[in-house]
Amino acid sequence: MELNLTGKTALVLASSQGLGKAIATSFVKEGVNVVLASRNDEKLQSVQEELLSLNNGNVSYIQTDITDPIQVKEAVQHTVETFGQLDILINNAGGPPAGTFEQITDEQWQQAFELNLLSYIRTIREALPHLKKNGGKIINIASSSIKEPIPGLLLSNTFRTGIVGLTKTLSSELANDNILINTVAPGRIATDRVAFLDEVNAEKQGITKEEMEEKVKSGIPLGRYGKPEEFANIVTFLVSDANTYMTGSSFLVDGGMIKSI
Repeated sequence: MELNLTGKTALVLASSQGLGKAIATSFVKEGVNVVLASRNDEKLQSVQEELLSLNNGNVSYIQTDITDPIQVKEAVQHTVETFGQLDILINNAGGPPAGTFEQITDEQWQQAFELNLLSYIRTIREALPHLKKNGGKIINIASSSIKEPIPGLLLSNTFRTGIVGLTKTLSSELANDNILINTVAPGRIATDRVAFLDEVNAEKQGITKEEMEEKVKSGIPLGRYGKPEEFANIVTFLVSDANTYMTGSSFLVDGGMIKSI
């Protein structure tokens, strides 16, 4: 199978750690020119150095707060000015705070909307003129909550499902420009975010973090958390030339954890 990604250019949001970093790493290994974007300048520099040491794709970075429309515009501009094109957009963002309906304030609702949905909308809008030139690929990273709400994560449950609606609608609107757009949703992938959620849930239940992890793993048919690189492999396939006909779909990478059809 030929992925034919060498020489393509990708903008990967929230890529200084976790799933974003894993995706950027996978892309560079396939010869993709990658622009990293995140709020943490120090981490971005470190990841850039790490990826450049792979001696494959070129890597640049730009410090970006994806809730700021001006910085989103600058990230897209930086990508095109640096590599001359934009072929792949990876929309990604950290998760909003945990909480139940009665705990969450209007301010938190607004912040979560801007972080986890509006940022995707704005970045797609800025990227579209460039993606239209040769046909492009967009991946919207969501969460397994698009299929099964996660207790205590009301904000994530709400706005991640909005991503699915956005993706499905745009798959029709962008098809004539040969732009494919899909949602990829992680289950329990071994990232700092998941470790944090395990700590929060362990404290609520009065058990250790290790006990919490074992409890979660017991509900995953494969019996373990996924590796970030396993998640990244799926994303890499979807943005490659190996995928020419799948668009508007949602893909779970969860080890079989979600039971819904």
